[in-house]
Amino acid sequence: MTKAASLPFALAQINTRVGDIEANKKCILEFSQKAHERGARVVVFPEMTLSGYPIEDLAFRATFRRSAESAAQDMAQTLKDNGCGALFVVVGTVGTTHAESSDRPTNTLLVLHDGQILHTYDKQFLPNYGVFDEFRIFTPGHDTLTMDIDGYHLGFAICEDIWQDNGPAIQLAQSNLDVLVTINGSPFEENKDHVRTDLCIKRAGEVDAPVIYVNQVGGQDDLVFDGGSFVIDKSGNILARLTQFDEDLCLWTLHADGTSTADEIARDMDTDEEVYNACVLGLKDYMRKNGFKGVVLGLSGGIDSALVATMAADACGGENVWGISMPSMYSSDGSKDDAADLARNIGAHYEIQPIEPLFMSFQNQLKLDGIAAENLQARIRGVIVMAYSNSRGLLALATGNKSELACGYSTIYGDAVGGYAPIKDLLKTRVWQLSRWRNEQALKHGEVPPIPENSIVKPPSAELRPGQKDSDSLPEYDLLDSVLEAYIEKAHGRADLLEDGFDEKTVDTVMRLVDRAEWKRRQYPLGPKVTALAFGRDRRLPITNAFRE
Repeated sequence: MTKAASLPFALAQINTRVGDIEANKKCILEFSQKAHERGARVVVFPEMTLSGYPIEDLAFRATFRRSAESAAQDMAQTLKDNGCGALFVVVGTVGTTHAESSDRPTNTLLVLHDGQILHTYDKQFLPNYGVFDEFRIFTPGHDTLTMDIDGYHLGFAICEDIWQDNGPAIQLAQSNLDVLVTINGSPFEENKDHVRTDLCIKRAGEVDAPVIYVNQVGGQDDLVFDGGSFVIDKSGNILARLTQFDEDLCLWTLHADGTSTADEIARDMDTDEEVYNACVLGLKDYMRKNGFKGVVLGLSGGIDSALVATMAADACGGENVWGISMPSMYSSDGSKDDAADLARNIGAHYEIQPIEPLFMSFQNQLKLDGIAAENLQARIRGVIVMAYSNSRGLLALATGNKSELACGYSTIYGDAVGGYAPIKDLLKTRVWQLSRWRNEQALKHGEVPPIPENSIVKPPSAELRPGQKDSDSLPEYDLLDSVLEAYIEKAHGRADLLEDGFDEKTVDTVMRLVDRAEWKRRQYPLGPKVTALAFGRDRRLPITNAFRE
C-alpha cells in the first residue's frame, strides 16, 4: 500500500478516575472529538484510560470488567455516530481472557475504528516491583500487535513491555515499523524523566523508528502521574512533548519522507518545580476524586505546616483552607505570629484554639509527666483538627515529613492524624528547599512570598516543653537525611553505613529509631510518592523485626 503524504497523530494525555467508567468514557470522547477536529488520523490515550489505573483488585470483579467492555463497545459506536468513525482511537482498559478454564483480567490496549473494536492487545510483561503488583492481578498476553494505517506500519506496546530488554520491541524489530506506539501509566518520581527518554531512545534504535510515549496524568491515592508524554527518535531528538502535571493534547505528524512536524514542544521543569507540582497535584486530585472541597490542618508556625498549607492553597484555593493555631503554654509568640502571617499570605481561614484548658483538664485527672505529657498535647491538637474535619466536611491534613516519619518523630493519634499527608515523602532538608523555591516563584510573579522567612530560618521545634528543639532528640537534619537516604533508599545495612563514613553513634541511633517506628508508619495517612523509594508500597518491612545489622 502506498503511503499517504502524512499521518497525523494526536497524543491525548488525560486525567481519569479509577472505576468512574462513564466519566472516563466521556473524557475520551471529548478528546477524540478535539483530535478529529484538529485533523488527527490516530489518537493515542494512556494505559487503562477507560477503567482508570491502577485498579488493583477491582480487576477481579467480573461486573467491573463487563462494564468496561460494554463502555468500549458503546464508545466505538458513539465515535462513529459523532462523525469520528474514520479516526483510529488507541485506548487502554481492563479486559478478560477466555483462553483458560476461568476468565482472568488483562491489561489491554484497544484500537477503535468505524464503530468497531478493530484490534486488541494484552500487555505481555507485568511488573511486580516497587508500587506495581500486576503479576498477581493480570494474565499476560503473548502476541504482538501491528497494523497499517494509510500505508504506515505501526507497532504497539503497553508500558512495562518496553522496559524489558527482551520485550515486544525485539519482536517488532523485524516488522519494518514506521512508528512504535506505547501507552503508559508511569508514576512520577524525582529524576525519572531522563530514564524514560533514554529507554525510548534505545527502543527507537531497536525498531529503527520513532517512539510515541503517551503517559497518564493525575493523582490516584498515593501515586502521582506526571504526564510529560513525548515522541522521540533513535538519535534522541524530542519530536514532540506535552506538559507535565496537566491534561494536554498535542498533534505530531509523520511525513512519508520520514520527517515530522509537531505543536510547540512543552518546556522542561526543574526538579524543585516537578516535586512541588507532584505534591500539589496529588493533594488536588485526592480531594477532587473523593469529593472534598476544603482542608483543615494545624498551623504551628513551623516550616512543615507552612509548606503543607501553601500546597493546599495552590491545590484548592486559600479560601478553602482552614488553619488552626492551637497554642499551649510552651508556644512562643514568634510561632503564633508566623502561623497568623502564613494564613494571611495564602488567604486561608485562621482560627485560634488554645489547648491549655483542655490539657489541664486531662492533667487534673491523669497527672502525666515527661513524654506522656508531651504526647497528650499533640493528641489534644489531633482531636481538635478531626473535630473541624467532621463538623465541616474537610479533609484533615497531616503535616509530617519523611525524616520524622522515618524516625517516628511524630505522635501517633496526635500530629499524625489526618486523611492525607502531602509531604510524607519529603525529607526535612527537601522541605526547606521547596519552601525557598515556592517563595522565589512568588517573587518572580510579583506576589507576596507565602511562607514567612522566620518559619524557614528558625531552629525546628515541636514546642512541647520549655526550650525544646528537634536536635535534642535527632541528629542535625543535614546529617540525619544523609543517613536516612543511605539506609532507606539504598538499603545500606550497618556495615555499609559505617563504610559510607557515618560515625557509629549516629548510625546506631538512626537505625534504632527507624526500625522501632515501623508500626507508626503502618498507621500514617497516605501521601504522594515523589522519590524512588517511598514508605508504603515501595518499602515493606515486618513490624516485629529483631535484625539490627
